[in-house]
Amino acid sequence: MRLLHCPALLLALLLTALPTRGSAQPITVVDDDQRSITLQQPARRIVSLAPSMTELLFVAGAGNWIYGTSEYSDFPPQAQGIPVVGRFDLLDMEAIVGFNPDLIVAWRSGNPRAAVQRLIDLGFNVYIAEPITLDSIPEHIEKFATLAGTERTGMQASAYFREQLDVLRERYREAEKVSVFYQVWNDPLISVGGQELINDIIGLCGGENIFGDLGLAPKVSEEAVLQRDPQAIIASGMDIARPEWLDDWRRWPQLQAVANGHLFFIPPDFVQRHSLRALSGALQMCAHLDTVRAQP
Repeated sequence: MRLLHCPALLLALLLTALPTRGSAQPITVVDDDQRSITLQQPARRIVSLAPSMTELLFVAGAGNWIYGTSEYSDFPPQAQGIPVVGRFDLLDMEAIVGFNPDLIVAWRSGNPRAAVQRLIDLGFNVYIAEPITLDSIPEHIEKFATLAGTERTGMQASAYFREQLDVLRERYREAEKVSVFYQVWNDPLISVGGQELINDIIGLCGGENIFGDLGLAPKVSEEAVLQRDPQAIIASGMDIARPEWLDDWRRWPQLQAVANGHLFFIPPDFVQRHSLRALSGALQMCAHLDTVRAQP
């Protein structure tokens, strides 16, 4: 298969919704808490409580029916005009209830559990998502499309995503392994563990996360990085600019990554959000690891 990825195509998939279907029968999907979410008709008043879920709702063709979002729901550009009803650690319950949504999409590890449970207790249809792997992204797209009655759009997007993953998996199936330290933040020093999207992307590209044996967002030490001596150090930071603290590793010239000039950057939204843009992050990750492999 040929890799078709390009920003223009991604944006087109985000914004082009095919005709929706009517639904005479109840719609049921199972969320990541193994709860059945049943709607009597396609969702038309949706609140999204995570930026990545907002992106996936747009991809699924449901963007026109999002009435409220969480802070930093900034992609696609149309999402920026939707009222914000909270952030990852604090929800505006009055605003959410005021929208009288027929579907709320929550993030299990990213939203206050008590507030989410309160919304469930109030009788709202709350879909709880906890995406971890690349393969979970098309699964959520399909479920959101089912709930919104936009299956044609959702299935097209999910098929595209799976096709691109297959291309990359085949390309890097037997690639030379490259050890990677992924730095999310500098103070404290935070990496990624084995049950995170970034770890999955590293593995997709034939890399080995040096802290893959640890849990979620582990705090690590410089000594641990020096001991594990990665071939590449890749950082994200907070925005689209390369973080200055990535160059702090030059203080340790004995590291393979430093000695060979393998200090790389990927914008965080491409690897920290479970969205269609994870393909962009994967392509950048794979390109960085190819640079390591190409050096004699």
